[in-house]
Amino acid sequence: MAELITVEDPDDPRLGDYSGLTDVALRRCREPAEGLFMAEGEKVIRRAVRAGYGMRSMLLSAKWLEVMGDVIAQTPAPVYLVSPEVAERVTGYHVHRGALASMRRAPLPSPDTLLTHARGGVVTGSVDDHTHPGATSTSGPHTRERRIAIFEDIVDHANLGAAFRNAAALGVDAVLLTPRCVDPLYRRAVKVSMGAVFAVPYARFESWPRDADVVRKHGFVLAALSPSARSVTLDEFADRHYEKLALMLGTEGEGLSAEALRVADNHVRIPMDAGLDSLNVAASSAVAFYATRPRSG
Repeated sequence: MAELITVEDPDDPRLGDYSGLTDVALRRCREPAEGLFMAEGEKVIRRAVRAGYGMRSMLLSAKWLEVMGDVIAQTPAPVYLVSPEVAERVTGYHVHRGALASMRRAPLPSPDTLLTHARGGVVTGSVDDHTHPGATSTSGPHTRERRIAIFEDIVDHANLGAAFRNAAALGVDAVLLTPRCVDPLYRRAVKVSMGAVFAVPYARFESWPRDADVVRKHGFVLAALSPSARSVTLDEFADRHYEKLALMLGTEGEGLSAEALRVADNHVRIPMDAGLDSLNVAASSAVAFYATRPRSG
């Protein structure tokens, strides 16, 4: 069972993981370098633990002791009890959910490993639990349609979190991120996704779009969401029922890069009314994931 430690000094070094959570530049550098990320709120903490991420510590106000009692009982990590005032001084904002946890990151698989072992397709074993906590284990070989998402240069944490939530809700098997995409384990991305970033296995390309060849090697058709002149409508494209499909979505303002559009096998557009040519990337992902979902029968 975790050790319960009451802390009254916001400058206590034991609370270092939680200091300055509103300093985006600092957290972007520090959290990956130190191998940690923040989980905020009861549901998100539980989902992180359930997904297999190790806990470094928890920061709780007293009213959350009973609610989080079962989690506390199962972890050897220290639990720091603080007043709401101390929590706000440490973190830099009002922790209205009353519960924070510092979690350990796990090494990411390579895109090649992820596409070999992600749920769906022909699977003969399970991903090593130490390779990616969010990976889905399977027993026995089976085959079904597979869909993955490729997010190019998404720089807004809320949009990336929402897109991960859509991927989890609509049965996307895995996510691949280009090098410039923001960290899906950054606090805001985790919060917006409601912990869905833990449910969908993901990896990051080292080079893009050169690494599109890795996706194609695994038999995936690359479909770029774009209103380009060569695009077909999403309804028309969804009727083709590809066995392995990689949906490519671009950054919030510019969409997919010209280089990404060149490597795509297909360009696909969501039909628009009222003179608009695109949706927010998170909204677009939800529409595309739903329209291309595997159909039974």
